[in-house]
Amino acid sequence: MTSTKKLKLEELGRIDIETFKETEKTPLIVVLDNVRSMHNVGAVFRTADAFLIEKVVLCGITPTPPHREIHKAALGATESVDWVYEKDIATALQNLKTENYNIIGIEQTSDSKKITDYPIHKEEKYALVLGNEVDGLSDEALSEYDTFLEIPQLGTKHSLNVSVCGGIVMWEFFKSL
Repeated sequence: MTSTKKLKLEELGRIDIETFKETEKTPLIVVLDNVRSMHNVGAVFRTADAFLIEKVVLCGITPTPPHREIHKAALGATESVDWVYEKDIATALQNLKTENYNIIGIEQTSDSKKITDYPIHKEEKYALVLGNEVDGLSDEALSEYDTFLEIPQLGTKHSLNVSVCGGIVMWEFFKSL
């Protein structure tokens, strides 16, 4: 039998916020399009912190920090991860295009590809857009996307929780970038 032990927080060797801000980031931005749940927003921030994501863009009705309910899931990641608010999703995506980001909608569409089949290139920059918990991505901005990706699912449910989906797609891109 091995003598495995769980590590204490001080043994994890995590960086502080100042060091995080100065650390080179993964060339990845996460955009939340009308995500209504503060838990989902906070969880996306926490995952973005874990994978050194460049920035989170909050659009439309998506709640913004500071807020107690966001903080419950984010656990301080709203302080480390850069974020901006843009009221209009189409404007946010157009701005990212001018900065040479590939705009990737995470959505089941007639043209979506399986995320496992999508080639991710280290020299590229990506913006992953996650939509509303009920309605998905905003219809008025569908023409702004370069491609749509979906996570393969084999069960009876047709979708995943926004923060779970965000975690999967951030990891998929992080490990390749």
